[in-house]
Amino acid sequence: MNKLLLTLPSLLVAAATALSAHAQDVKGDAKAGEKKNAMCIGCHGIPGYQASFPEVYRVPAISGQNAKFIAAALNAYKKGERKHPSMRGIAESLTDQDIADLAAYYEEHGKGAASAAKAAPAPSEQVAQLLNKGGCVACHGADFNKPIDPSYPKVAGQPADYLFVALKSYKIEGQATWGRANGVMSGVAKQFSNAELKALAQYISSLPAEVKTIPQSRFR
Repeated sequence: MNKLLLTLPSLLVAAATALSAHAQDVKGDAKAGEKKNAMCIGCHGIPGYQASFPEVYRVPAISGQNAKFIAAALNAYKKGERKHPSMRGIAESLTDQDIADLAAYYEEHGKGAASAAKAAPAPSEQVAQLLNKGGCVACHGADFNKPIDPSYPKVAGQPADYLFVALKSYKIEGQATWGRANGVMSGVAKQFSNAELKALAQYISSLPAEVKTIPQSRFR
């Protein structure tokens, strides 16, 4: 297991590089992205907004998220590697330039907005063991806000119910409408029971966040 944990960062870097190589050829324009986000703000621009598929959960905050990750995620929905009917339909309607522009916009969006400062809580003994078992900090960083590669997400402070659904989705195989195809994350998630994934999600959600949900002008 220790050998696997040591190789996780290099495996994830290689996977992310392969998935995002083409997307990196397209330079994003944040100002253009602001004009293209009409399909995004109906969910991600409303604090506390809940999705209802495959279960009820709060959607992730994406303002301040890494642009390379947003682009990689949208391309994964477009290719069907992430299976979610609504997100796939949106992603399929976007060009590579649209994706790059939206990613650039959301990375910049809200950088000047104040966040409530809070100290990072120490994990319980159980959670500390789970984090070590999964090798989570090796890729997502000790504070879960500074991953080793910008193609990976900042996950600190994301809604716990969203994190739980996302982690469970890496355990799903053979479903047509939900689940995520990622060999490394699948291998990590399948080590844990759903109860353990929920404990991880609750802890990571409690950490100080850099990502935010900022109400868009038409929803204020």
